[in-house]
Formats: sequence, structure tokens, C-alpha cells
Amino acid sequence: MKVLIAIEGSRRLAAMKHSVFAWVVLVLAASAGPACAQSRGELLYTTHCIACHTTQVHWRDQRRATDRDSLREQVRLWQKRSSQSWSEEDIDEVTRYLDESIYRFGQAAGRAALDAGKIAQDAGRAR
Repeated sequence: MKVLIAIEGSRRLAAMKHSVFAWVVLVLAASAGPACAQSRGELLYTTHCIACHTTQVHWRDQRRATDRDSLREQVRLWQKRSSQSWSEEDIDEVTRYLDESIYRFGQAAGRAALDAGKIAQDAGRAR
């Protein structure tokens, strides 16, 4: 009789452990959030630019962005024309998003300049 009670207790304990484990996994999965969060550059672009700038504008033969620096200037120009008042960091983020997702200029110098600008901005905020 004692053996049966011990076996039944072990089974209940194992079942309880499995239930707790399943509950923890479920809670963690629900609180993890979206698998692929948008970058700030993508959010700005999809919110303010995509209405006029479909992906076709980026692939046309007469596109004005021919390298990372000219892409950045186009972002600056169009945010100003659309009365956006973006910060330099916002312009950098949209430029980075467009370069990484569409243009792929991949110029080390352009990236270094954008990153240097971001570092300088971060240092300015720390003061």
C-alpha cells in the first residue's frame, strides 16, 4: 500500500512539474513581443514617405541617390519638403534603413560618417 501511495505521489509531482513548465513557457512566449521589430528608420519611412515613394522610385533609371552620401541628402531634402523637421539622427536612421533594405551601397566611409555623427550626438546628450 505504501508503495502505491509513493508511486501515485511521484506521478502527481511529475504532472505538476510539467504543468508549471508549460505555464512558464506560455507566459514567456506571450510576453516576448513581436519577433521582428521595426527600426526607427523603417518606422519613419513607412509612416511619412511610403505614401508617395513606392519601391519603384528607388529602382528607376534616373534615381538621384547614387551613393550613401547622396542618399542621405535625398532623405534630408524630402523630409524638409514634406515639412517633417527630422533630427540628424532621424535622417541617419532613414538613410541606414534605405541603404540596408534597398540600395545596398555599403560604403564603409558613409557608414563611418553616419556612425560618427551618431556617436557625436550621443556624446552631446550625455553632457
